[in-house]
Amino acid sequence: MKIEHLPLLPSVSKPTVHPSAHRAVVAVSRADFDADGYVGQLWNIPLKGGGAGSPRRITRGFRDAAPSFSPDGTVLAFLRSEPAGRPQLCIVDAGGGEPTVLTNQPLGVASFAWSPDSASIAFAARVPQPGRYGTVDGVGPGAEDARLIDSYQYRGNGLGYTEDKPKQLFLLTVPAVDAEPAVEPVGRAKAAAAQQQPGGAAASPAGMPVATQLTEAPVDHGSPVFSPDGSRILFSAALHEGADADLCQDIYAIGTDGSGLKRVGQPGGGERLSAHSPVVSNDGCWLYFLASDMGSTGTDFVAAHEGVYVAPFDAASGAGEALRLTDAATVDFGDAGADLVAFGADSVLGLVRSRGASHVHKVGPDGSIEALSTGHHVVAGIGTAGTTAVVSYTDPTTAGDVAVLGGDGTLAALTDFSAGFRAAAGVVPLHEVEYDGADGYPVHGWLLLPEGEGPHPVLLNIHGGPFSQYGWGLFDEAQVYAAAGYAVLMCNPRGSASYGFEHGRAIKDAMGTVDMSDVLAFLDGVLAANPALDAERVGIMGGSYGGYLTAWTIAQDHRFAAAIVERGFLDPASFAGSSDIGWFFGGEYTGTDPDAVAAQSPMAQIGSVRTPTLVVHSEEDLRCPVEQAQRYYTALKMQGVPTQLLLFPGENHELSRSGRPHHRRQRFEHILAWWAQHLPTAANAPR
Repeated sequence: MKIEHLPLLPSVSKPTVHPSAHRAVVAVSRADFDADGYVGQLWNIPLKGGGAGSPRRITRGFRDAAPSFSPDGTVLAFLRSEPAGRPQLCIVDAGGGEPTVLTNQPLGVASFAWSPDSASIAFAARVPQPGRYGTVDGVGPGAEDARLIDSYQYRGNGLGYTEDKPKQLFLLTVPAVDAEPAVEPVGRAKAAAAQQQPGGAAASPAGMPVATQLTEAPVDHGSPVFSPDGSRILFSAALHEGADADLCQDIYAIGTDGSGLKRVGQPGGGERLSAHSPVVSNDGCWLYFLASDMGSTGTDFVAAHEGVYVAPFDAASGAGEALRLTDAATVDFGDAGADLVAFGADSVLGLVRSRGASHVHKVGPDGSIEALSTGHHVVAGIGTAGTTAVVSYTDPTTAGDVAVLGGDGTLAALTDFSAGFRAAAGVVPLHEVEYDGADGYPVHGWLLLPEGEGPHPVLLNIHGGPFSQYGWGLFDEAQVYAAAGYAVLMCNPRGSASYGFEHGRAIKDAMGTVDMSDVLAFLDGVLAANPALDAERVGIMGGSYGGYLTAWTIAQDHRFAAAIVERGFLDPASFAGSSDIGWFFGGEYTGTDPDAVAAQSPMAQIGSVRTPTLVVHSEEDLRCPVEQAQRYYTALKMQGVPTQLLLFPGENHELSRSGRPHHRRQRFEHILAWWAQHLPTAANAPR
């Protein structure tokens, strides 16, 4: 893969399956260099028994996302974003036609859910305080009122300040898809409409349904879902006393008129949970949700496995005592963004992480758990209708496709959205390998070998998290580096996800110990087993926690020709006051004793670094703030280490995954130029 092939990589949404189970719809998006943004439309995917036909694009918006069929199958709802706009809720006749826009939320719609009778939609949207975020003409960000802050949780990476724009829940009645088109009010009509909007929201165009705001607490209210009888809306939120000082949140139910707010599904053991993704079984008898136990402090998140909880449910009285159904030590339903989905009469489907894969599992109210998919793939989303389950996934040869679950655990592919990428760029295969660490602990990972006999220079890649994983999905970065002539090594050392609680917990109060030992043992094992690799020409690189471990390693081991430290967690001391998660993250991983923290701090060890280092960071990164990079770079330069600082304006911690395509291209160009300088190859020579 070369840099110019980035727009050929598709990203595929969670499928929505028509109630007839004859077709599914997904959103397929991609980076676009010309638009310097992400474009995407909805695609219709015929299923078995649905008649002849191939996958077909059915919308033409700039960026259409999050499709969802109404329960009666007559209407398709989705989110549409214009080039400079926010995502708004739209509907279209399930058979096709021109979409109708239903919302005009100033900061866009975050998520939505259909009522069981297909008559209403509940949605979540951020509501800005009056006078902020463009709600007053002529008052830009620099002219807004001062912010008086007395909380820990007042901003988030990619969001900026959050207390002044909490995510609230709304309900609207869905108009007929052939209703009169909305007309934008002007002048006096626009001013009058603005005064009638709740929560300071912008005026809706004439003819657009009025959305009723259901919640008002100044906290985020999670993705809403309806109870099967349509009388209640369930969601997650942190409404408890002292919520600002912990990571806990609970499941709540509220009436469709905004009354009767009630906490539901409390655990019987008094656990302090971070709960989300509520769903009621199709028979209406069981409330399921995902949650991880935050310990007695409410902040002990390190390697906490997400489990499936269940409670007896009644729409009128709420839910009974909640019980964890899945083992907290070995089973983790923690894939980001993977909600539970009702399946059959009384069960749910969810995603379990295991050794770099993500598989669909069925969970019943009796605690039964069954793997419905197996193999080398990463499932990203699930859609169901009856007993049919359709998934979006990635594997070693596709960046995103759609499949139906077979009865034998396999995925029966329905699309091939990555065909153009493979034809233009090719795919460098993943080789699964495992080597024993210094203490005999097995370290699992992958090797990508470039074309040719070698000897090939080597790039040791370290993932972020740390409770994350490299896996079986097609990874653009590894493909770019392999195509440039480098052998790419990726492993999941202790501290990573998908190998059990103890594996992930091993580096609590011990960062830079067994995790560094594991990645170096993996490197040594791969080098010893593969004579085509050049053990004298090795580079090391990583982002976020990977930036931490890269910076830590080059202070201890001087074999590397060069390093790249990207968006790194580099100084736990200053991180505590500058990061959006600094008030708890460092303390849970490194502890709080100053001497112990210093013993795990790359900044405290920087005097030992001799390796030429490129420091990469985004100016608007609130997760690992830019001061971490600036101070690290300056210290290297002051002690004479060859170094450069690459800063990206307007980007945050997600630059390499969802930053502007122009900046993602520039990032690859600079990275390859750095390696061309320090580890040149025939395919990546200095210019």
